[in-house]
Amino acid sequence: MILNNETICAIATRVGGALSVIRVSGSQALACVDSIFVSLSGKKLVQCCANTLHYGTVYSPCKHTGGNLPVVGVEGKCAIDDVVVSLWRAPHSYTGEDVVEISCHGSEYIASNIIQALIGAGCRQAGPGEFTMRAYLNGKMDLSQAEAVADLIAANNKASHDLAVSQLKGHFSSELGQLREQLLKLTSLLELELDFSDHEDLEFADRSEIKSLSETICGKLKSLTDSFETGQALKQGIPVAIVGKTNVGKSTLLNLLLNEDKAIVSDIDGTTRDTIDGTAVIKGVTFRFVDTAGIRKTDDAIERIGIERAYQQMERAAIIVWMIDEKPTQEDVHLFKSHAQGKPVIIVHNKADLSPDMLMDGELTISAKENRNVNLLKDKIFEVAGIPEIDENTIMVTNARHYEALSSATADLQRVLDGMSMGVPTDLLAEDLRLCLADLAEITGGKITPQETLNNIFKNFCIGK
Repeated sequence: MILNNETICAIATRVGGALSVIRVSGSQALACVDSIFVSLSGKKLVQCCANTLHYGTVYSPCKHTGGNLPVVGVEGKCAIDDVVVSLWRAPHSYTGEDVVEISCHGSEYIASNIIQALIGAGCRQAGPGEFTMRAYLNGKMDLSQAEAVADLIAANNKASHDLAVSQLKGHFSSELGQLREQLLKLTSLLELELDFSDHEDLEFADRSEIKSLSETICGKLKSLTDSFETGQALKQGIPVAIVGKTNVGKSTLLNLLLNEDKAIVSDIDGTTRDTIDGTAVIKGVTFRFVDTAGIRKTDDAIERIGIERAYQQMERAAIIVWMIDEKPTQEDVHLFKSHAQGKPVIIVHNKADLSPDMLMDGELTISAKENRNVNLLKDKIFEVAGIPEIDENTIMVTNARHYEALSSATADLQRVLDGMSMGVPTDLLAEDLRLCLADLAEITGGKITPQETLNNIFKNFCIGK
């Protein structure tokens, strides 16, 4: 629960639109708004039912006679704006507290004046993320769902949006909850061995069952951990390096993919001397394209640095687009493969309008200058990326903190399996399980207490008759 009873307020929408929404949350939310708001019906919010809308006017104290005109019937106050007020009562609100949202016109002046009026009525300006923090502290969501709120706001494509929605709906938390229940069963089995092993009527699973369940849970944890690379790429953009010799058309292609003139294009060799990047969305997935310096032998020190950075981008990329406009030599092929390191490579034969003949097996023929077959290249990039089908029910790890916790939990459980094979004492196995549970708790904010373990023992196992 919230440790203080302060009522907070803040602008919940981006300033400058047609409308602004001001959110107020706390035990005194209704009273604070009532002190500055007069509904058309004359009814006070504290008298109104939850989940209702109310039209009226927001007022502030008149600071001077030369500004807003005094409002007839409202002594000493001046009108700020006609608004619609939305009312939710605890615990059925976003924060779990009484919440009021004021919808006003989108003027920054209007919104700031309403905030000032609310502060004068006893509210406090909310800090960053404080509404969501209160939602977590009041049990409206767990930590992973709270983090999903920020991911949803930051989502810039369908894939990252769907993953954030899935996490916000609690699909990830539900999966962890199931693993938690299974781990609780394991913990209970081991606690039985430690505390009740001399009980003649004790019934519990043998080590083979414990091992089998541990292997199942370990497999699920590893599957979640393995999804992080894809999840992170979808969230930040899948890196694609565009490489090739000088003047092959890399910058022209980058501009086409980004739909903007970001890279300088010229017929002069070595025009691009540093990496230039940008993002583009293909079929709902963000790809981060990097134009690199043309690869060639050169005595120019600056250009050599650019070429070295091109090789670095190849190492960092998930996909490599190798652009050619003539048949590469064996030396070129060998050099390219040594830096590609087995990553997916799309060979793009550019300037097909000038040299239509096939240069290499498996190439994709385009003309960046004439925007020919560039859409086919986009389709190929998406295909090579191997993006799994994603919807609002997909469970995938996208948060580095979650990945770290899952990795630690997997290592803890693997020690349990290794310990069972080596005949490690039960108390050490139980400790590794407790560490595993603690790691998972880092994700959602929950924990398994000794009392909960004991309750589970008595609930699910026969301890005497």
